[in-house]
Amino acid sequence: MKSERGAGNAERGTYVAVLALALAASALSAQGEPIADNSFLVEEAYNQERGVVQHINALLRASDGAWLFTFTQEWPFFSQRHQLGFTLPLVRDAGGDARVGDLFVNYRYQLLGPDGAVAAAPRLSLLVPTGRAADGSGADAWGVQVNLPVSVRFGDRVVTHWNAGATLLPSASNPGGERADLRAYSLGASAIWLAHPRFNVMLETSWTRAEEVVGPNTVRAAELALVMPGVRWAHDFRNGLQVVPGVGYAFDVGSTHGDALVVYLSFEHGF
Repeated sequence: MKSERGAGNAERGTYVAVLALALAASALSAQGEPIADNSFLVEEAYNQERGVVQHINALLRASDGAWLFTFTQEWPFFSQRHQLGFTLPLVRDAGGDARVGDLFVNYRYQLLGPDGAVAAAPRLSLLVPTGRAADGSGADAWGVQVNLPVSVRFGDRVVTHWNAGATLLPSASNPGGERADLRAYSLGASAIWLAHPRFNVMLETSWTRAEEVVGPNTVRAAELALVMPGVRWAHDFRNGLQVVPGVGYAFDVGSTHGDALVVYLSFEHGF
C-alpha cells in the first residue's frame, strides 16, 4: 500500500511534469520536406503553414509507472503569422489512477521567420482548470503561461531550439483546499541532427522550477532537470499526410525518480 508521503510525492511530480510540459499505412512518397516538428521536450518556433493542421501525441512514462499523455492540436489562423491550438493532458499516478489535467488554450505569433536561419514565435496560453487539485491533476485556478521559442539553423544538417517560459496561477489550491499564488519557470534547449531529411537524431535538455501550495499563502518550490537523447523519423504520403513517430529516454539529472520513456507521434495534413 502506498504511503501518504509517497502519494504526495507522486502528485507533486505529476504537477511539475504537467507544467514542464506528439502508424502509418499506404505507400511512402520518395520526396518530402525535412522534418520541422516540435522536439519532444522543447517547443520549436515554426507556426503551422496556411491550410495545414498538426495533431501531436506525446507520452512520458516514468520509471515508477506513472505517466503523462498530452494531445496537442495546432491550426494556422488565417495565415502562418498567427496560430491557435490547445493542449489537453491526461495524467496517471503510480497507483494507477488516471484523470484529465488542466487544459492549455494557445496562441502563437510568428515574430521572426519561419524562413531563414533564425525563427521566433512567442506563445501565450490560457490555463483552464479542467483538472482537480484534490487528486493532483490540476490547481483549481485559471492561469496564464508565456513561452518564447527560438529556432536557429546551422547549415543544412543541424537545428537548435531554445525555450524560456513562465507560468502564473493566482489563488491555486492544493489537495487540502489551501490556496496561494503559484509561479513556475522553465528553460529548454535541443539540438537536432538531420542525419537524413526524414530521420533525425536529437539531444534535449529542460529545466523547470514550479511552486506548490503547502499552506495558506505559503508555497514551496520543486525543480526538475531532464536530459533526453532520442530519434524521430517521418513518413510522407502522396496524399499530403506526414506521420512523424519518435522515441527518447529522459534522464532526471537530479535523481532517478523523474526518468521517463518518451514516445511521440505527430500527424500533419492539409484541410
